[in-house]
Amino acid sequence: MNLPLYQVDAFAENLFEGNPAAVCPLEEWLPDKVLQQIAAENNLAETAFFVPTSEGFHLRWFTPTIEVDLCGHATLATAHILFHLLGYREEVIVFQSKSGPLPVFKTKHGLTMDFPMDTLKTVEATLDIERALGTEVKEMYRGINDYMAVIGSEEALRHLEPDLRALSLLKARGLIVTAKGEEVDFVSRCFYPQSGVDEDPATGSAHTTLCPYWAKKLNKKVLYAQQLSKRVGHIHCELKSDRVLLSGQAIVYLRGEICLYPSLRKKTIDSIRKNQTFDG
Repeated sequence: MNLPLYQVDAFAENLFEGNPAAVCPLEEWLPDKVLQQIAAENNLAETAFFVPTSEGFHLRWFTPTIEVDLCGHATLATAHILFHLLGYREEVIVFQSKSGPLPVFKTKHGLTMDFPMDTLKTVEATLDIERALGTEVKEMYRGINDYMAVIGSEEALRHLEPDLRALSLLKARGLIVTAKGEEVDFVSRCFYPQSGVDEDPATGSAHTTLCPYWAKKLNKKVLYAQQLSKRVGHIHCELKSDRVLLSGQAIVYLRGEICLYPSLRKKTIDSIRKNQTFDG
C-alpha cells in the first residue's frame, strides 16, 4: 500500500519560507493510530489528510503528537495540491472539518480560505506569562484554542526567547504573541510546545484570532500580516462579518510516496473492515 505524499511551503512567497505542511490524499480513512504515526514520522508542524465526499472533501490535521480542530497552512497546502497538481476544476473547494465547512478559492492574493472568526475574552496577564516571555504584556486574551498576548513593539517580538517549558504549562493549544507592525499592519509569533510544535513558522488558524483584534484596533477590515519566525510567513487577512478570509501563496517542495509494509497493510485493512475508522 503506497500513499501519495506532498510537502508544501504555505504562506510562502519563495521556497524555504512560510510553513511546511505534509499533504496525504486518501481514498478512505485509515485508523487514527496510523494517521498519527504518519504525522509523527513526517515530523512537520502539521500533516493534512483528506478523502473525497459527495460535497467536496473531508479534511483532518495532525501535529506529530495530536489531532487539531483547525489548521490554516495545511489547508492552504491541501488546496494548492488539489488545484495545481490533482486537476480539481471547480472554482471553490469545500472542506468538511471539525471546524465546519471551509471554502477555499483562487484570488489575486493566491488562495483564499474562508474560516470562522475566533472569539476573544480578556484575561489577566500574569507574572508567570511575562517571566516566560521575558517582556511586559500590554493585553492578554483567551480565544477558543489559544491565549494571545499583545506586547509593546515589533522589535521586542523579534527578539523574544521564551521559556517554552513554562509556556507548555498553559492549558490551551498554545500562545500567540503579537505587536503592531512597522511595515505591515501587525506581526506575530506562535508557540505550541504542548502540541508538539515549539514555534510554528506561519499559523493560519492563529490569524482567526489576530485579525478581529487588529481590525478593531486599527479600524480597518483588510490587513497585511507577517509571522516573524525564522522562515517568515506572509498572510493577507480580511474580516468579513463573523468570518476571516486568509490568503497566501504556496509552493510544492516535495512529491513522494509513503510505503506501508505488508504487515501494517493487513492490520490497516482489517481495522477498516471492522469500522475502526473516523466517524464524522
